[in-house]
Amino acid sequence: MDERIAKFREFKKRGERISVLTAYDYPSARLLTESGVDVLLIGDSLGMVVLGYPDTTLVTMEEMLHHTRAVARGVKDGGRSPLILADLCIGSADTPAEAVHNSMLLLEAGAHAVKIEGGASHVAQIKALAEEEIPVMAHIGMQPQQVRVEGGYKIKGKTAEQARALVADARAVESAGAFGVLLELVVPEVAAEITAAVSIPTIGIGSGTDCDGQVLVLHDLVGLFPWFKPKFATQRADLAAEIRRATAEYIGATKGG
Repeated sequence: MDERIAKFREFKKRGERISVLTAYDYPSARLLTESGVDVLLIGDSLGMVVLGYPDTTLVTMEEMLHHTRAVARGVKDGGRSPLILADLCIGSADTPAEAVHNSMLLLEAGAHAVKIEGGASHVAQIKALAEEEIPVMAHIGMQPQQVRVEGGYKIKGKTAEQARALVADARAVESAGAFGVLLELVVPEVAAEITAAVSIPTIGIGSGTDCDGQVLVLHDLVGLFPWFKPKFATQRADLAAEIRRATAEYIGATKGG
């Protein structure tokens, strides 16, 4: 087992929470590495917060590879070097063979592991990746790549049937070889149940505080995407306001001679 993956799994055994933030470019990757974050996620959320797409369904493998290379340049091995986790974008893992091929491309671009949306529905892909010794994290609950099919971003686990299905998903991906599972917009009580039901770490986003770790989009954390603020995200800086202020000051100084 890769030492980074072993370290990731040790967090849960020690009861230490895992910090995960998205990174899409060299400076953010370098800054977050220097800050000591545990995992950098090159999420297909870059489609919205960097590329201006309406959702993640337009993101291509070429774009994921481009941003993965940029992030990898900002991370130096050794010390507190974070695990680099890259998303398999929509259409890149429809079959086990596609999942393996595109994951290999992401690893060649600098990722240490990949993330795939899907639970029991993607066990074949997860098994294929595990057999090739490609570290893979599953993503269950609300799956952004299905947003157009489902007609929006909806909280999962509201009914007993949904809760049972989510627990079954988590157990299925663990058995298939996933080293972790991300829970998005899962009812907190169900997320807590899942966390207790599996031995692999759970990473929550909008799923309460009982997961083994948390992930946030960097832009939500530092206020760099002011046009949309998720209810579950605590903004700890206002970089958008600072950029506007600095830009206005520069324009004024330039025009004033």
